[in-house]
Amino acid sequence: MAPVLNSQQKKINLGVSVLKQTAGDGGYGYTTAYGNIAYTGVRFGKNEEHRVVFGMQAGIIQRRFDRNKMTFGDQWNPVFGYNPGNPSSDVLNRTSATAFDMGAGVLYFDAQPGKKANLYAGFSASHLTKPEDKFSASGDEKFPMRYTAHAGIRFTLSDRFSITPNFLYLSQGTATEKMAGAYGQYKATSDVNLLIGANYRFEDAISPFFGFTYKNMMLGASYDINSSDLGKLVNGSNSFEISLSIIGKKSTKTPEVEFVCPRL
Repeated sequence: MAPVLNSQQKKINLGVSVLKQTAGDGGYGYTTAYGNIAYTGVRFGKNEEHRVVFGMQAGIIQRRFDRNKMTFGDQWNPVFGYNPGNPSSDVLNRTSATAFDMGAGVLYFDAQPGKKANLYAGFSASHLTKPEDKFSASGDEKFPMRYTAHAGIRFTLSDRFSITPNFLYLSQGTATEKMAGAYGQYKATSDVNLLIGANYRFEDAISPFFGFTYKNMMLGASYDINSSDLGKLVNGSNSFEISLSIIGKKSTKTPEVEFVCPRL
């Protein structure tokens, strides 16, 4: 959930974001909590409809293991299969760790009304503090910095419907991830927008999603369908995610822009 407070006079936006993930039937938990600040004062072009936003976040990363929900190789018997009563020689010296983290980024978007195509693009760097990885073999490894680049174009097809193809690229250490997709947005009423689309993570998974916006609230849901060999190892298990964003704005006399960077 990410509530945002907006000050038009100071062009400063403040927010809070919290993410919680679990894996392995809940045996592994990953939680992040950040405070966010963004500056929206860089505007140019006619009526200042070209916008550049600078953002920064700071918070914590917490990882936790629940040993009681885990299975280990030496608990399996070739004849009888898995026996939770079998003792395991695997020892977890640490079951939780918390680290301070920071990130920063920049975003450009074209908010000109009446255009058939509006562009947005952004870049960010995460783990600027290189937090320690307490679960590494040595216990003092660092999280490598993660770089993210993304871009998209909203094509306006009618007064009520638009489609936005987009692309995302991430790089961290020796790992990279590429994702492409598109979503459609239908303006059902003056307060309600419906969104539906899908993303494809190259050589990994496809993620259809659905969402809607109502006034200052955005609710979305996505389902990650694994298409790689990993799906065979986890017996076809996939992941489901729900996101909620709430935006609070102070009253302003400036006109509303027609297009802002899409998010779900």
